[in-house]
Amino acid sequence: MPTTTIDNHEIHVDDEGFMTQYDEWTEDLGTVLAAQIGIEMSDEHWKAIRFLRSDFPEHGETATLRRVATVGGIPTKQLFTLFPKKPAKKMAYVAGLPKPRGCV
Repeated sequence: MPTTTIDNHEIHVDDEGFMTQYDEWTEDLGTVLAAQIGIEMSDEHWKAIRFLRSDFPEHGETATLRRVATVGGIPTKQLFTLFPKKPAKKMAYVAGLPKPRGCV
């Protein structure tokens, strides 16, 4: 498994740069990851990220956009505003989770 150094932390990533070790992530690291893709984190961003982080251990995979909207209570339109263009991929990246199934 490849590793990379971000914000002085060595983390395990896949070939696309998504983190592969759940416990290596911190909110500080999430802020750095978000900045790398041009996102400045707000309370609304953190609501989505915290939902993904809490949902992952229960289901063993990254929640889809539909699940974040229906179970997480964040409308899809808002997710596209918070994480423009590819919200599911961007949320997973910032949350330190694998790319959601079905994302290209």
